[in-house]
Amino acid sequence: MYKKILLPTDGSTYADQEVERVENLISEDGEVIVLSVAGRLTSSAFQPRRKVKKVNEKLKKDAHRFVENMAAKFDESLNVKKMVVTGFPAETINQVAEDEGVDLIVISASGKSGIHRFVIGSVAEKVLKNSNVDVLLVHNDEGES
Repeated sequence: MYKKILLPTDGSTYADQEVERVENLISEDGEVIVLSVAGRLTSSAFQPRRKVKKVNEKLKKDAHRFVENMAAKFDESLNVKKMVVTGFPAETINQVAEDEGVDLIVISASGKSGIHRFVIGSVAEKVLKNSNVDVLLVHNDEGES
């Protein structure tokens, strides 16, 4: 059993599978951290500041919605902490894992079907390669019969 598990979410449809794994692995007095990383655009000559600000606000709003939706799937008896952080997904996930002292990161592999089933999503792959803690890649059942 793990004492502290980090569960990053990007709002994908695999939340139920990830939640099930976490609930089976978390200790009775453990903590689940549901994290969404909001990207951040910067203004340039081609992107007016006003437009970039609006996009960044939407990215952050979406990230909060992803976290709320994921956290709501857990049994109420579990200690669930919700976090939204701005940054690059893989790097931010690993940094939060280190800062929070988690024991395990549970992340969805994004392979869909055929050849793509054998390819780990780029964020999951970067988290796996650079993490200092255990990482559980959750297989997605999409496209299987």
